[in-house]
Amino acid sequence: MRVGYGRSPDPMAAVRQAVAALGSAADSPQLLMAFSGGKLDPFAVRAALGEVLGPVPVVGGSAAGAISRGGYGYSGFELGLVAFDDPTTAPQLLVSRGLEVDERKAGADIGAQVRSVVKQDQVVLLLFDSVASTQPPKLHYASSIVAGFNEAVGNAPVNLLGGGLLTDMNMSGAWVFDGDGVSKHATVALVFPPAVSAETVILHGCRPVSAFMEITRIDGATVYELDGEPALKVIERMLGLPIGGGRGQELSLVATLGQKQGDPYAPYDEKSYVNRLILSADAAKGSITLFEPDFEEGALVQIMSRDNGLMLDSVRRGVEEMNRTVRDGDNLLGLYIDCAGRASARSGSSIEEAELVVRGLDANVPLLGFYSGVEVAPFDGEHSRPLDWTGVLTVLRRRR
Repeated sequence: MRVGYGRSPDPMAAVRQAVAALGSAADSPQLLMAFSGGKLDPFAVRAALGEVLGPVPVVGGSAAGAISRGGYGYSGFELGLVAFDDPTTAPQLLVSRGLEVDERKAGADIGAQVRSVVKQDQVVLLLFDSVASTQPPKLHYASSIVAGFNEAVGNAPVNLLGGGLLTDMNMSGAWVFDGDGVSKHATVALVFPPAVSAETVILHGCRPVSAFMEITRIDGATVYELDGEPALKVIERMLGLPIGGGRGQELSLVATLGQKQGDPYAPYDEKSYVNRLILSADAAKGSITLFEPDFEEGALVQIMSRDNGLMLDSVRRGVEEMNRTVRDGDNLLGLYIDCAGRASARSGSSIEEAELVVRGLDANVPLLGFYSGVEVAPFDGEHSRPLDWTGVLTVLRRRR
């Protein structure tokens, strides 16, 4: 597996840079994975890839930015490539459309396709359009897609990883490379052969700043009440934010709503939390809208502060853990699915946490990452689930 990276406002120039960085190969790759900045025209990028590499299936899509050893950034002009050359480790591509009709059914459709081809414990990379519409703003909910996927897959031995695609940090749009062209409202799955295994660490960075509170009124992703009070009022009071101003944007930058898994009274462990970013707030209704609709009435949650120091420490620990895990073995590819909100331009961190991954991960592991809208990874030994404000670092390896 070869990695290439380029950056240019000109799609053909970006493609030529990234393809040159791939290096030479005896034959065309079996499959090409591409993550293209949102300011690059997707049809021009796809056409340029075909012109330079020939009729190679291209899968992936839009990203707020790309991450590699050759460079990283989120200007919107980045292009990251992975060439899968070896047919014994190249993934099989599956495609499902119809997210705009029913996200859960679309997830179930791709899950059923995966179940039909999985023979033993296999790694699956799921990529999907995160933005349903911009007017009005609406997301394709990852929790619905993954729930449908998990139901359809059932007890099939699947190691599911993935990410939601978007064009920029403002969620202005999204699109998918589906193998043949460019699609909207689509989901793709890459099913790796049994010869490929995956090691994964989830990088966090939030800490609780409130006691447990009960969600006493919720509708989908919109939380109206916490402990019987308007949710927005409770959160702003606890965070010391003034009521008024651009409260939705302010809250999304500083806090999430977290649900602790397992024993609520166990000592703090960042890995025990599933956090949900705050998408918007409604002053008139006193409500907040989360990125996902998977919290329920009666759930105990805490306000979580997005802590840049904890985030960087989590990255350092996670990369060290990964290096120990993959020290011995045939490592094929490092993949970093990084929440766009963790970038310095969004988080305010003085250090780019992606740079810590680039510099810290074993230099012998080829690395490509992309800035995502949501991340999907195995959680707490159960089915995989979508996560917010995390970095999911995975190393694909040849199974012994």
